[in-house]
Amino acid sequence: MTTSQNTSLFPTSTDVAATPPSGGQHVLAHGEHRAVVAEVGAMVREYTVGGRDVLVPFGEDEVAPVFNSAVLVPWPNRLRDGRYAVDGRSYQLAVSEPERGTALHGLAAWERWSAVDVAEAAVTLELALPAQKGWPFQLVTRVRYALSDAGLEVTLTTRNVGAGTAPYGVGFHPWLSTGGADLDECTVRLDAATHVTVDDRLLPTGTEPVAGAYDLREARSLADLDLDDAWVDPVRDADGLSWCLLGCPDGRTPAVWMDGSLDCWQVCSANHIPEHERYGLAAEPMSCVADAFNTGERLVRLAPGAEHTVRWGVTLR
Repeated sequence: MTTSQNTSLFPTSTDVAATPPSGGQHVLAHGEHRAVVAEVGAMVREYTVGGRDVLVPFGEDEVAPVFNSAVLVPWPNRLRDGRYAVDGRSYQLAVSEPERGTALHGLAAWERWSAVDVAEAAVTLELALPAQKGWPFQLVTRVRYALSDAGLEVTLTTRNVGAGTAPYGVGFHPWLSTGGADLDECTVRLDAATHVTVDDRLLPTGTEPVAGAYDLREARSLADLDLDDAWVDPVRDADGLSWCLLGCPDGRTPAVWMDGSLDCWQVCSANHIPEHERYGLAAEPMSCVADAFNTGERLVRLAPGAEHTVRWGVTLR
């Protein structure tokens, strides 16, 4: 008579702690600045200055509720019907936003990124995105988060390590924190001159010069604004930066900037996100707007061996 044996490859000890949903955690510190970067999605799970939230945080044991500070590659925003074509060949990706029939925010937001360089105030994470159904290309992306007196700076480089030329775009999804106030009590300023018009699926139909509720070049109240919109033609300061600023009742202003490597904004007030209405203000720097794989607008064609680098950051004024 044979005796059954435990042939499991997994440890059985109850002392082994489960990995939290957000994955491993990388804590960064510089003076009053503190950030926590999570392994899953390379998301900035927390960023505070002097204990004041700059970004809306989420728990280590929580699945990020609204793509919090996720890296959006190889496309940001929405892809119509999850379909696109490259060099005459059509591809179908999973429709991840069924209510609008789109593939949303790329393929990297729920992957576990690996740390390749860790320091007290900086960390670099890497994701090797494999070829898969609907995506026959191979990319390696590295993102570096670094704290300084100026805030949190983000630099991302993607390299095409496959054989084919890949369609490519990149974006990021930080949610600026009101510091505990209602969003209606805050103001928004966005340095951009052209608004992207959309259909009922939030897919682009054209552009228009900013006017009315979409002209945010001067700070205005968020009390009457319902935003989930993109802008192009960024207005830049003397340092070449374009800004999105959230003015708050406590006198502090969380702010996102992007340099010349990025030229599109998406701003969302979360009016229509169930259970997270008016959650904060998403200020999303992007290299292209929605459906760029199909429209070709601002689309990068990343040749084998080629790299693409972008830079942006967030701070508390």
